Amino acid sequence: MNPNKNYRPNVAAIIMSSNYPEKIEYFVAERTDLTGIWQFPQGGIDEGESAQEALYREMLEEIGTDKIEIVSEYPEWLSYDFPEHIAQKMRPFDGQKQRYYLVKLHKDAVINLDTEHPEFIDHKFVNDNDLPDIIAHFKKDVYFKAIEYFKKEELL
Repeated sequence: MNPNKNYRPNVAAIIMSSNYPEKIEYFVAERTDLTGIWQFPQGGIDEGESAQEALYREMLEEIGTDKIEIVSEYPEWLSYDFPEHIAQKMRPFDGQKQRYYLVKLHKDAVINLDTEHPEFIDHKFVNDNDLPDIIAHFKKDVYFKAIEYFKKEELL
């Protein structure tokens, strides 16, 4: 993380289906503002809010359910810089520093993207091989750093 840059505190969820751990399939959602770009649900941590509180709030706001079980948390902040066209909209932030959580959907969780402020237009579950081709280029490093950590911990 570059100490000279201003990073927005954020949480991100690597969501596994309710078939986890028997089946490893990652939840990704297609953004409303960037057609063809898929990502893990994520969002800012509000003032006075813990990262876990933000995680549950963001899940409810973005995918319509907070029926998740936290499996593990990445042990430190991961950061990425916004591309210039996004940075212009996100000032004063240069990028985001994120807490990554590996979570499992409960069997009775219902995904609903038609939330109060929809951020996604579609969702699907994909395997490891599909992720590199569909996620935003500027997020790939942090995605795979978190995934590799959870693999080393034998959680993926």
